[in-house]
Amino acid sequence: MTIAVLGAGGMVGSRVVAEAGARGHRVLALSRRPPGGKAGVTPVAVDARDPAAVREALAGSASRSAADAVVLAVRTEPVDQEFLVGVTRTLLDLTARLGIRLLVVGGAGALRSPGDRELLVADDPVHVPPEFRSVAAAGVAQLRACRRRAGGDWVYLSPPAQLLPGARTGRYRRGTDTLLTAADGRSWISAEDLAVAVLDELETPGSGRHITVVHHDGDRAVAAGLP
Repeated sequence: MTIAVLGAGGMVGSRVVAEAGARGHRVLALSRRPPGGKAGVTPVAVDARDPAAVREALAGSASRSAADAVVLAVRTEPVDQEFLVGVTRTLLDLTARLGIRLLVVGGAGALRSPGDRELLVADDPVHVPPEFRSVAAAGVAQLRACRRRAGGDWVYLSPPAQLLPGARTGRYRRGTDTLLTAADGRSWISAEDLAVAVLDELETPGSGRHITVVHHDGDRAVAAGLP
C-alpha cells in the first residue's frame, strides 16, 4: 500500500512511518518538518492547519488518490481542541470523497472506564488527573466528530492510558471501546507497539469503528508484520 501519515514527525507518527516502511509499504510522510532519507519514504512538507495543503497532498491525480490509506497522528502542546477537531473533519471529508481508509490515532479519554461503562475515561479521576482533562476532552470531541460522519471508511484507535517511547515487542491485546489494562495492572503500551497495531489494522481491517490496544506479555504475537 501507499500510506500517508499526517503528523509524521511526532512520537506516534514517526513510529508508524518506520513500521510501515519496514513492512515494505510506500509512505508519504506529511509534516511541517517531515522525516526523510529512508527508502520508500517520501517526505511531504504540509501544515496540518492548512486544509487546502492537506487536500493537495492527498488528492493525487484526477484518476487516483495519492494514498491507499491515511493515518492521522497529530497532537499539539498545549492541547488545541479546535485544531484537532478541524483537521479530523478535513480528513474525514477528504478520505470519504477519495474512497480511501482513514485511521485516526485518538485519545484514551474517549474510552469507557473499566469500572463503570457509563463513565468515560476523560471524566474518571482514577485515570485522568485534573491537569490532563483538557487533553482527554479533546480526544472525546475528536471521536464525536468521527461519529458524525455516517459514511466513509474510518476507524478510531484509542491508545491506553499511558503511551511512551519504548521497545517494539509486536505483542499487544486488542479491545473495543473500554480501557484495557495489562497483566501488571497498568494501562500502557509503547509507541512502537501502537504503530504495530496501526499497521495490523490497515493491513487486515476489523469491523469496529472504535478500537483500543494494550501491552501484552503473552507468547503469542498479535502483529502480522515483523517477527
